[in-house]
Amino acid sequence: MALADMRKDYSLAGLLEKDLAKNPFRQFEQWFQEAEAAKIAEPNAMTLATTGRDGRPAARTVLLKGCDGRGFVFYTNYESRKGRELDANPRAALLFPWVAMERQVTVEGPVARVSREESEAYFHSRPRQSQLAAWASPQSTAVAGRAVIEESYRVVEKKYEGREVPLPPNWGGFRLAPETVEFWQGRRSRLHDRLRYRRETGGDWVIERLSP
Repeated sequence: MALADMRKDYSLAGLLEKDLAKNPFRQFEQWFQEAEAAKIAEPNAMTLATTGRDGRPAARTVLLKGCDGRGFVFYTNYESRKGRELDANPRAALLFPWVAMERQVTVEGPVARVSREESEAYFHSRPRQSQLAAWASPQSTAVAGRAVIEESYRVVEKKYEGREVPLPPNWGGFRLAPETVEFWQGRRSRLHDRLRYRRETGGDWVIERLSP
């Protein structure tokens, strides 16, 4: 399939060193708030890239559920493909594609499971239907058809009717602690702004401009 060259030129904004916050978490918060104000659909949607023991890469879209000075948090079934791969190789990359704003943010670093208490608190903040689905779905495994999943959900729904849905033992959060965070702003003539925060050994952040 051949795609026509749309010859798009990026001209909405620029990104200069003097405009950046001192650490990437504050800069991310600013851009995230601007994405919300611009009514970007699901601004917390991010591509999560992982690799397993075999070295084969995999990517999928997940939702950011927390961000502070410790890192970026998302939740999943620990027995899913991404869960197994993160246990085997606890490093990952995230990509926030805010295309309508001609922006993207990429984050790379080691990943670790969040505490059970943190997973409990988030799990019970979810809609009840989502809690039940976490029990009903053996995520990433092959099933005979849609009916199998729906029947599994009905069984779980009946099992926990009238009582609290407990946190599944194989479900919880991961936190990516960034070593690098890159902010990309589209510019004319493909001379894009790429400013990267890199964490040094002592924990300080160095800001570097990358060639587009």
